[in-house]
Amino acid sequence: MNTIKNQARPVFPFTAIVGQEEMKLALILNVIDPKIGGVMIMGDRGTGKSTTIRAIADLLPQIEVIESDSFNSHISDYDLMCDEVKRQLEQGINVSTEFIDVPMVDLPLGATEDRVCGTIDIEKALTEGIKTFEPGLLAKANRGILYVDEVNLLDDHLVDILLDSAASGWNTVEREGISIRHPARFVLVGSGNPEEGELRPQLLDRFGMHAEIRTVKDPSLRVQIVEQRSNFDNDPYSCLKEYQNKQDELKQRIIDAQKKLPDITIDYDLRVKISEICGVLDVDGLRGDIVTNRAAKAYAAYESKDAVNIEDIKKVITLCLRHRLRKDPLDTIDSGTKVKNVVEDILGFDID
Repeated sequence: MNTIKNQARPVFPFTAIVGQEEMKLALILNVIDPKIGGVMIMGDRGTGKSTTIRAIADLLPQIEVIESDSFNSHISDYDLMCDEVKRQLEQGINVSTEFIDVPMVDLPLGATEDRVCGTIDIEKALTEGIKTFEPGLLAKANRGILYVDEVNLLDDHLVDILLDSAASGWNTVEREGISIRHPARFVLVGSGNPEEGELRPQLLDRFGMHAEIRTVKDPSLRVQIVEQRSNFDNDPYSCLKEYQNKQDELKQRIIDAQKKLPDITIDYDLRVKISEICGVLDVDGLRGDIVTNRAAKAYAAYESKDAVNIEDIKKVITLCLRHRLRKDPLDTIDSGTKVKNVVEDILGFDID
């Protein structure tokens, strides 16, 4: 109980969230393999989008970082450490490390490019010849989660910067001929309400997954959700204690899946089926194929399997493809349903 009370601010437990299974699965798979490319969550107001995203960050195991480093540099992975740490290690300098909670960075809607990417002190660079870099939110989010609420209202060029960094794992800042580069590998999570406008298709396509959530209609389920929230608000620490075992089990399951992921295999015939589905659905480009392969492997690892099977593909493919279909104004079928119908035809059996 004491360890729970040491937290600065109680966060609603992830395992206590009722329903919204699609959103929860998308977040878990992105945490297992951040290279899936993030998740876009579109849904009605008040459906627990922000609560769920903050809950997954709180659930994750602590990470080891270089002490007093602005970029949360990894001690051994070169792709996750800044140039200064690389230089110190190459010179044989001993660096000390510490364990921190997985960074959870909220991007405010009014954020400027400098606030997101960081700034270079041009005056100091010109007068003293010293590269002084003031890190931005991308530096803070390295090895963590970057959450953008109402991403459909954010400037397109800022969304582009976020997606570029999320895809490449690096952020480059250039000012007046001076260039600084640092690692920025994070899970990008965007959320929004479709009533407030859609994201441009070319930006939407860059998100690995797209989860759609709806308000729960079942009265008994709604009562359960309200009761849980009330219990948490009245006594958060009792609620956290109640779900502590479930939280620990899920945390261990995610850690095991991350370790297992590199050894997961996917049969050639299944890869062909995935590409066949993308072809029939007329998906532009190859992102859909790549992301579905990655997500199916992550799900197989999560289920403690050694290889991907048809069920794994069926579980993730709608999340990976529904936002990549061309919009037809005359279409009466929802894009998710269209994906499921094609998957049924090609893979056989019904899919949930």
